[in-house]
Amino acid sequence: MKDRQIKFLLIAVVILVFIPLILISRGSKEEPEKVVHFTLEKTEAILPLDHENGTWEKPSAEELRKNLSPIQYEVTQQEGTEPAFQNEFWDNKEKGIYVDIVSGEPLFSSTDKFTSGTGWPSFTKPLSSGNVKEFTDTAYGLKRTEVKSEFAQSHLGHVFPDGPDPTGLRYCINSASLQFIPEENLKKEGYGEFLYLFDEGSTQLTMREELPEWEELYASKGMSTAVFAGGCFWGVEAVFEQLYGVLDVESGYTGGSEESATYTQVSSGRTNHAEAVKIIYDPKLIDYPTLLKVFFTVAHDATQLNYQGPDHGRQYRSAIFYTDEEQKQEAKQYISDLTKSAVFDDEIVTRVTELTAFYPAEEYHQDFLINNPEHRYIVQWDIPKLEDLNKTYPELLVVNNPGTLDKLNKQIEINEIK
Repeated sequence: MKDRQIKFLLIAVVILVFIPLILISRGSKEEPEKVVHFTLEKTEAILPLDHENGTWEKPSAEELRKNLSPIQYEVTQQEGTEPAFQNEFWDNKEKGIYVDIVSGEPLFSSTDKFTSGTGWPSFTKPLSSGNVKEFTDTAYGLKRTEVKSEFAQSHLGHVFPDGPDPTGLRYCINSASLQFIPEENLKKEGYGEFLYLFDEGSTQLTMREELPEWEELYASKGMSTAVFAGGCFWGVEAVFEQLYGVLDVESGYTGGSEESATYTQVSSGRTNHAEAVKIIYDPKLIDYPTLLKVFFTVAHDATQLNYQGPDHGRQYRSAIFYTDEEQKQEAKQYISDLTKSAVFDDEIVTRVTELTAFYPAEEYHQDFLINNPEHRYIVQWDIPKLEDLNKTYPELLVVNNPGTLDKLNKQIEINEIK
């Protein structure tokens, strides 16, 4: 009888203690209630609905004259301009998306539409930069940037650098070049994939699609390196990958006593390594103090000693690993300024240490958030960081500057030539 009581007692301990511990471990949390719609920054054109194997054939001029109204034909095919305040969508406030009147390719969303006072529909950005192409327009003795649709090559209007945040752009578009699909008709009309734009109970995040191949263009010339440790590297990596001027972010391990590091070794806590990220950035586009600002205000909590959120152990400590004396002084000064201004209620525990070696993490850890956006750990602990980044520093994000990835590559090529 006594043995049986002991057996039941052990089972109870397992149920009450060990199982909860397993459930709160990384990646085993309960599914959070909120829904996250995660999309990559769209730089590839979205195909028209009636495409065939990725291609779409534009109707003949005769067919277009037959199917379009006179003003629609004049605007889209002859680069005309409709009258301000006397067009269909300049004051349209309905929820939905705007597609090309000729091809039906998705162009703009009502979520990015704003009142510009110009008398034409105005948007801060397209649904995909791949569908809205830019061309230099020198008509009337002016130098402007014309925008056309990718597949139909319809003249849409022009884009100007005088728009509101977060992009600072104003896509001034002719109503005659657009067809409006109301929210309630999206699914019926074949555009159901865009319903998430209007789901008020969800979170929409647009992520940078890819980082430029900076090594092929630049090698290490003119680049700087920053290394930060702020808990699990999955979310920290994703945060810094979104910044304009950042060329590469790699998850890995640093600060330990061993001459090599693996996830198993580091997780044991015996090597004293920290999970960290190595950031390659162009100091002409983004400086070290800006990276520090994002690190302290978005990427992690600098007041948590040897842990971040659900992850405990020195491998999850807060630390800055400087690469030169200038970074060392800037990091220490930044922490001093934060302390004096009492930004945080608790003491900052971030340590500033010289970088001695950085060991890349296993391949499956690289770009983990982008590859696993619906992972339970990601949704609960890292998506909020990206939401915070989007809200707090929209001006720093690549996705809020359509075409900046191309501009960045151009900047790299120019610097290489010089």
